[in-house]
Amino acid sequence: MNKPTPISKSINLGDGKSITIETGVLAKQAHGSVTVKQGNTVLLATVVSAKEIKPGVDFMPLSVDYTEKYAAFGRFPGGFRKREARPSDYEILISRLVDRALRPLFPKDYHAETFVSIELISAEKEVMPDALAGLAASAALIVSDIPFNGPISEVRVARVNGKLVINPTFQELEIADIDIMVGATKDNILMVEGEMDEVSEEEMLDAMKAAHAAIKIHCQAQIELSEMVGSTQKRDYPGDNSDEELQQLVHQQTYDKVYAVAASSNNNKTERSDAFSKVEEDFINSIGLTDEDEEKLTLVKNYFHDVVKSAVRNLILDEGIRLDGRKTDEIRPIWSEVDYLPTPHGSAVFTRGETQSLSTVTLGSKMDEQMIDSVLVKANDKFLLHYNFPPFSTGDARVRRGVGRREIGHGNLALRALKGMLPSETECPYTIRIVSDILESNGSSSMATVCAGTLALMDAGIKIKKPVSGIAMGLITDTKAGKWAVLSDILGDEDHLGDMDFKVTGTADGITACQMDIKVDGLSYEILAKALKQAKDGRMHILNEMLKTISEPRAEYKPHVPKMETIRVPDKFIGAIIGPGGKVIQGIQSDTNTVIAIEEKDGFGLVSITAPDTDSLNAAMQRVKEIIAVPEKGKIYKGKIKAIKDFGAFVEIMPGNEGLLHISEISHERIDKVDKYLKIGQMVDVKLIDIEKNGKLRLSMKVLIPKETEDNQ
Repeated sequence: MNKPTPISKSINLGDGKSITIETGVLAKQAHGSVTVKQGNTVLLATVVSAKEIKPGVDFMPLSVDYTEKYAAFGRFPGGFRKREARPSDYEILISRLVDRALRPLFPKDYHAETFVSIELISAEKEVMPDALAGLAASAALIVSDIPFNGPISEVRVARVNGKLVINPTFQELEIADIDIMVGATKDNILMVEGEMDEVSEEEMLDAMKAAHAAIKIHCQAQIELSEMVGSTQKRDYPGDNSDEELQQLVHQQTYDKVYAVAASSNNNKTERSDAFSKVEEDFINSIGLTDEDEEKLTLVKNYFHDVVKSAVRNLILDEGIRLDGRKTDEIRPIWSEVDYLPTPHGSAVFTRGETQSLSTVTLGSKMDEQMIDSVLVKANDKFLLHYNFPPFSTGDARVRRGVGRREIGHGNLALRALKGMLPSETECPYTIRIVSDILESNGSSSMATVCAGTLALMDAGIKIKKPVSGIAMGLITDTKAGKWAVLSDILGDEDHLGDMDFKVTGTADGITACQMDIKVDGLSYEILAKALKQAKDGRMHILNEMLKTISEPRAEYKPHVPKMETIRVPDKFIGAIIGPGGKVIQGIQSDTNTVIAIEEKDGFGLVSITAPDTDSLNAAMQRVKEIIAVPEKGKIYKGKIKAIKDFGAFVEIMPGNEGLLHISEISHERIDKVDKYLKIGQMVDVKLIDIEKNGKLRLSMKVLIPKETEDNQ
């Protein structure tokens, strides 16, 4: 059997670099499959969509999975099983990025289960594969017969030394002050997520424009590949059932009532939801539907949802009134409190409207760092942020089963918002963990996490560079009428019924992170600029409210925080501190009730000591200093006799440092036998009288004894 002839399309990146999309060779039983190659990095993307649609499904059941194979970089997976396990947080985050760009582009009435799989099957250190995942997924869909209003692509844009770079290397990213991932079609930006070093709104827009320019080229290449493959004809599918007469009836009998509920400016989410449900229930009863009329009930619920969406949007666009009565740029009432819990190392409650985060800070040793062992990256993280979203926060009666992808994504956004404001390792040697538990949610709980996290850090005494606040912006548009409204601090319903969810975090001096999802076509940069300006005003208002609670980090850590100190020693002393088989370091830890971690870095050893109290810390530190101390000629030491010979004694003047006390240096008198004057284990005062070229130490007792004293004895 001969190898199939591949169909491929290349994208020129300049500087001799290119991306090649190829199909027709691998995974041909999938409904669409491609490989995307840059250098030696290769991604395989496949897509399969069910031919039959399950009854009662009224949403797009899309699953996107990004996975990295350890063999791609010539490595074995860790653990006992030595095979890839459940997805890492990193893989989940990339899966979410791709999902968010693809999902809006499937037809609204296409409800077949669809699975997109992206696998890293070959990797090189210089190419970041996550920036190619969106392109690979879209290309697999484009060469398939699955209905999809793409293509799209995603690129990373970084600013390195003042220059915007598309899809930078790992090394370039380390020195970048902007790092954002952008997903878009040829015409519209769909998704943005990333972190920045306090950049301005204008700088962020410039980065988005640069990304979109590159994406347009990627999309054109996919269109041409689709034509080469002959996949422009998409499959037929049944679509949604419809009943125009019923749709008109629902609108006629419920719109005014829904509009009245929306315009009542009820600040309570539950009461407002109950009022909408009552209108729906009354309509269903008025036309005599029962549970047996399942198909018609489903249509009524869908049409009623459209009525609510239309009424809420029209209320905002026509009258400038939001569901809770606020103006478009108004922020909900805020209250916050620090030191809310007595035993965590730092804690805070941040409440904005009906969204509330209880956040705690825990400070630990180097042993508490999280080990990252992915295919291309091996490192340790000393800043962790975990976000929890229990069902009770929205009044849902359901079982909570582990951490979901949404929780991982929201936690990562908050982490990126805060990490740039943490002090250096020399200023704060602790491993830091923030946990945000969302106790109430009605919009933008991730931004509440940023605010609560900032307050908890300051309550813990972490000397953050600047406090960070965050806000979620929304958008309502009517393209036919040419109307639009940017909403500050959106409610959950405004997110669900609106056209944009744009989260922005930052200090008083610039943006530190963002996340944007856009659900409509044709969003102009004028609207984005307006949203960013309005977001800045909202951020500053929230920040000022936070600073009323605590204006700067506490001067000291709380009394129950573990004591920690790091000392830098020449690397030649690392072995002496550890000792044979770890005997020395284990002895210090056992004797002083401390935890000691050693890291070799830049020719030095960083020795971190964590202790429950100051006395234990000082005791351990003294032991380490004794080990690393360098003998000084002319200095007097209290030493321990370690061995006795005919010609003298060996005295340990500091751990690991012994010197010879020659028989002639013991006393001014002549001595025949050393063991008549000295015993093994005896403590004696000696002076270091010489350090020979070979490093050997010469000690003396007699120089410390006045000759007259001996004569009188």
